[in-house]
Amino acid sequence: MGVITSLTRMWLTRSINPFVFTDEFDRQFSFEDCSNLGLYVHIPFCERICNFCPYCKMLYDEELCGRYVDALIREIHMVGAQVSEKKVVTSLYFGGGSPALVADRMKEIIEAISQHYIITEGIGVELHPNNMKVSLLRTLKDAGVTKISIGIQSFQKKYQTILGREAIDIHVISDALQVVPFETVSMDLIFALPKQSVDDLKLDIDIALKNGANHIAIYPFIDFTFTSSHIQTMPKKRKRQLLDAITKYCVDIGLHRTSIWTFANENSTGYSSMTRDTFLGFGCSATTLLRKQFKINTFSVEEYCRRIDQNQLPTSLTLRFSLRQRMVYYLFWTTYSTKICADDFEHFFGVSLKKMYGMELNIARWLGFITEQNGIYNMTIKGAFYYHYFENFYTLSYIDKMWGIMRTEAFPQRIEL
Repeated sequence: MGVITSLTRMWLTRSINPFVFTDEFDRQFSFEDCSNLGLYVHIPFCERICNFCPYCKMLYDEELCGRYVDALIREIHMVGAQVSEKKVVTSLYFGGGSPALVADRMKEIIEAISQHYIITEGIGVELHPNNMKVSLLRTLKDAGVTKISIGIQSFQKKYQTILGREAIDIHVISDALQVVPFETVSMDLIFALPKQSVDDLKLDIDIALKNGANHIAIYPFIDFTFTSSHIQTMPKKRKRQLLDAITKYCVDIGLHRTSIWTFANENSTGYSSMTRDTFLGFGCSATTLLRKQFKINTFSVEEYCRRIDQNQLPTSLTLRFSLRQRMVYYLFWTTYSTKICADDFEHFFGVSLKKMYGMELNIARWLGFITEQNGIYNMTIKGAFYYHYFENFYTLSYIDKMWGIMRTEAFPQRIEL
């Protein structure tokens, strides 16, 4: 697994050098000239811990959560004040954890962000099914939230049991959405669970669409080494059959594919914090991607608050890109949207995509992974599966290693990937 990702990295970067993350960090960020810049805020608190979830989280503690939000707002101002005028950004997403646990302070956080940024594509918040109460939704909407993503995972008891989740009352969710509507209502589902069939996934999709969803995210189950989940991974062949069948089903019922794992009933409907050329991350474990660097905040809530109290950024690790490394990052995350625009690549890097990766593009077309028309490279269904397959390798080889270390070390000195 590690060999495959290492060889691919060396091939695409034309270098044997690994990605090197160190504890050296900048006090100033060069984001003023960044276009297509997104914002992300991480809320790491949960009322209960799901054993399959790999993200940075901890059990909710009212006092610590209050200190954390205070520190979060200070971090937002520390970074935002580095630019004299308000910066235009695409979107703002709140993830977790359970962002609903700070619903009463969501308006305060958004107002802090609005002092430094102009958001053009709306504000999204991840929610647990138990959060779908009219009063809470009204609080979020009054704060400026326009999009919500509900972590359903599955409506079916057999998979809820496997995932350790409670039963979902879809009527409560549907009724709440009729009272408090949002521009985008995304429902997250998991595929590649043990013995899961195409009919199982079709049923979940149908229930979601009939009860308020206009956007569906169908994420694969990934078995991270540091989670306590005992769920067995699905064989590659069966996983491909599921992904291909579900993609076809979504297209057949009139949904528009917006990324590898997401589908919407309108072209204007979207929910994705990933498909951004650059982004700023605020909060514990949040990441920032700029033109020449990638940085990740500490995973420790206590250390995060302590750094902010010392008037320092909570950066744990920084990667300084070579040009080819930055191109790989750009292409990897842009491809998540299932297409690459040659003009956009050239605008970002000042060099043509064909000049840098013409051979790889020709191989991808020959293998049936992509098609090309007028400089737009679109991923085929076959290409989407192999992107998903490689993304699994990348996740388990790189992200699993990094997050595994950062869960136990607040500020590691160096990580090579």
